[in-house]
Amino acid sequence: MTSIPVTVRPMTAADHPVAERLWLMFRHDMADFQGGLPSPDGTYHSDRLRAALKGDDWIAYLFTSGDSPVGFAFVRALSGPERVLNSFFIVRGARRSGIGLTVVREVIARHPGRWRVAFQDANTAGVAFWRRVATELAGDAWTEERLPVPHRPDAPPDVWISFTSSATPAAPTPPRSPRRPRP
Repeated sequence: MTSIPVTVRPMTAADHPVAERLWLMFRHDMADFQGGLPSPDGTYHSDRLRAALKGDDWIAYLFTSGDSPVGFAFVRALSGPERVLNSFFIVRGARRSGIGLTVVREVIARHPGRWRVAFQDANTAGVAFWRRVATELAGDAWTEERLPVPHRPDAPPDVWISFTSSATPAAPTPPRSPRRPRP
């Protein structure tokens, strides 16, 4: 695995056009796991994007390598008892380079405390990634549960991982067997 240099920074208004283009790539990738077709104009619904860019209690991060955007993270519930990593995306050309783990550690370290992250069982790479993140940041002190997707009775449940992180990420630990899901 090669590591390419990456910068994590909060998005500004000037980044909104880049965020919109990255959002299209993200939603296209997620259609493999969540279904959904683009709107007639070729876009995907963007309520979360708008909330992340302009909402109170949200922050949007842009990941760059040099001048190239390589991904984003949207965090919500900053003032609540637990933060939610609402959306997380790395462009295909930067995947499996170590960037994902590097940037998620930095984002989470900027907001120490309790965290929740959702993903889909069908996203096998995401399943392995988020379990690794939880283990590296919280050791064995994380949980996993499946919850119905609101307003989507046809969709399989989301998998939610919960953990608490200090300001300094924990040292990496070896992989472990996944926890059994809660009923």
